[in-house]
Amino acid sequence: MVQDARRRRGMRDVAAAAGVSVSTVANVLNNPGVVAEATRARVEAAMDTVGFVRSAPARQLRGLPSRLVGSITPDQSHPFYAELNRGIEDHLDEAGCMLLACSTDLRPDKELRALRLLEEQSPRGVIITPTGEQPQRLSAVSSRGTPVVLLDARQGGTGLCAVAVDHELGGRLAGEHLIGLGHRRIAFVTAGPDIEPVRRRRDGLAAASRDAGLVELRMAPGGFAEDTGAVISALLDRAGPPTAAVCVNDVVALALIRGLEARGLRVPGDLSVVGYDDLPFAAHVRPALTTIARPIRALGRAAAELLLSEDTAGHRHQEVVFAPELVIRSTTAAARPAR
Repeated sequence: MVQDARRRRGMRDVAAAAGVSVSTVANVLNNPGVVAEATRARVEAAMDTVGFVRSAPARQLRGLPSRLVGSITPDQSHPFYAELNRGIEDHLDEAGCMLLACSTDLRPDKELRALRLLEEQSPRGVIITPTGEQPQRLSAVSSRGTPVVLLDARQGGTGLCAVAVDHELGGRLAGEHLIGLGHRRIAFVTAGPDIEPVRRRRDGLAAASRDAGLVELRMAPGGFAEDTGAVISALLDRAGPPTAAVCVNDVVALALIRGLEARGLRVPGDLSVVGYDDLPFAAHVRPALTTIARPIRALGRAAAELLLSEDTAGHRHQEVVFAPELVIRSTTAAARPAR
């Protein structure tokens, strides 16, 4: 009888090919530390030879945890979220797990679909940077048995574990730096929806401005990525334009700098610029970007560690908060005297 080449190979096939017991194959899969190195190598070679593929449903039927972890972020192609997912993946790889990354585009309906689809896969858990809409849906996912860790978001009464950054401090550090350089007209340049991390950065900048006796925090309109020229015009083409700008992130800061250069303006000569995130390119662009640094990969790793920790369910209120730091480079300088 000809054997069906399409039949899924199981542990018995591997055991026969390697000349070991089925229990030894199971140990190689689930507890490799108890198997001699030579035997483990022979079993792994047999897996390749027979075409063995581990069955996730069968693993879960035996009561073993899933190796799949979901990550839901606004835009996984954005440099910040790409770096964040690398931090998550670094720890998952060490734990023998795999990351499945989804984007929401900050759309609550897309976030809900991603949550539902991931939940159907019975993952080990979900790490999510939420849109901010209806946080009870995240608590509901957790209550149904899928652990959820918030990333770049505070707990806010959800009862979920969270890994976040003190964004108020980040905004304050940016403001205090510019105020210390003599700037009195400072703009906050944003892009896209006014989500929680953005509001917290703006609040920190506003607090620094109030403490220095500045009565106005200028706001550049959203939609920056769509029409850089229009935003720059709205920012500068009026009486008493700002002498400095704090940008919501490094990508927006770079777009602002390039837009200013296209108008024949100099950074920091005509406008000092502060970014946020300290993405890898920030130190290498010219002029090098002054920015608020946050440990992006460490954030992702901390979220993955929290999710995979055996006692996560018993520590629903655990919150890890990282402090940002000011990194001074070449895009900020002392304010020029008023003419």
